[in-house]
Amino acid sequence: MPTDGDLPYLFRLRQHFDVPRLDDVPGEVRRQLEMVRLGDLIEVGQTVAVAVGSRGIANLAAIVREVVRFLRQLGLKPFIVPAMGSHGGGTAEGQRALIESYGVTESQAGCPIRAGMDTILVSHTAEGIPVHFDRLASQADHVFVLNRVKPHTRFVGDIESGLMKMLLIGLGNREGAAVYHRAILDYSFAQIICSAGQEVLGRCRILGGLAIVENAYDQTARIEAVLPDQFASREPVLLDLARQWLARLPFDDVDVLLIDRIGKDISGTGLDTNVVGRKYNDHRAVDGETPRVRRICVRGLTSATCGNAIGIGIAEFCRAGLVREADLAATRLNALVANHVPAAMLPLDYETDRAMLEAALSTIGLTPPRNARLLWIADTLHLDELECSEAYLAEARRHEHLEVLTDLRPWPFNSAGNLPDNQNSSAHPDSSAHRAKNQKRP
Repeated sequence: MPTDGDLPYLFRLRQHFDVPRLDDVPGEVRRQLEMVRLGDLIEVGQTVAVAVGSRGIANLAAIVREVVRFLRQLGLKPFIVPAMGSHGGGTAEGQRALIESYGVTESQAGCPIRAGMDTILVSHTAEGIPVHFDRLASQADHVFVLNRVKPHTRFVGDIESGLMKMLLIGLGNREGAAVYHRAILDYSFAQIICSAGQEVLGRCRILGGLAIVENAYDQTARIEAVLPDQFASREPVLLDLARQWLARLPFDDVDVLLIDRIGKDISGTGLDTNVVGRKYNDHRAVDGETPRVRRICVRGLTSATCGNAIGIGIAEFCRAGLVREADLAATRLNALVANHVPAAMLPLDYETDRAMLEAALSTIGLTPPRNARLLWIADTLHLDELECSEAYLAEARRHEHLEVLTDLRPWPFNSAGNLPDNQNSSAHPDSSAHRAKNQKRP
């Protein structure tokens, strides 16, 4: 079959994930908060710092608003503190702007936002690790944290990303995040979480937390209010659910993975290493890890990442425009604080999508480019629809959870050799099609 050069033909694929979804998110927030009886733990008129992070959590603004409303009705005086480690360029202004970009504003949430990068030194762990905590949060009578529970992009354990991580890295601000990421070279993530986490829980007046689990469609699937003495026991249970519901690529072996955008709102590493099979090694899957992706190509950044291109070093190829768009200072700061230096290293860059793909396909071994196993996705959060090369067609037709949406067709390059930015727009969280689809999905 003739193709555009040596590139394979494409077909569009829809994945059907069997996952739950919450229909009334604000109602579930309130129901969960009522169950843990926070009113028994507070006095009317006390202040409470509500810690909100930098991830692109579904329904974040609505969840925060309902938490604030509930705390106010208890007679507390809530205020929001960004709990983002070094994100937002490691500045208070940057973190405030980032949280507002997610729709969490003072008028929307119904309480003040107080952003600062200063920390207090809470204590030292038994291993000698200094424990930092946001100064503004420490001045409140109580601290309430909310975060999504999900597999971490680099660390492995019974507890990964969630409430405990928010207590340490999120509320540790730039200084605390840097300390914990350095400590990982000497101690396991599990040991750091356990040791430092107990110091924070014991000394920092944590009132409770709200754990959020999302499904494969980037929708809110579960919300659970948790008291501090249950953080360590509930997170492993919720993490198991998050692993089960995680969106995945439909095939395990991939020669080239083309990604439209990476960003901090997508993943802490810009692209979710659990999805692309590079959790343990930035450039290949280790034994027993799937998927096995030979080459990653990245076209651009999300607008919400504000130029932070962390994770670009996990790709082998990218568009030159991405490099020009990137805030390299913020990217390098993030890489240094996270102690993930290779994540900020620049891949081979090309002016056009066609040139980038041709270069990548020349490096996949003896497989002719026309027969390459190639996947084209919007980002690593939105995988319900994607473009696939012809090599996958027969397998896709056999799989009961995969739906072939189109016939084979050539690449939609324009005259300059670039692909349309809206090819995967239905998967983008800002698109009306995505919102409508999420509202209708059972």
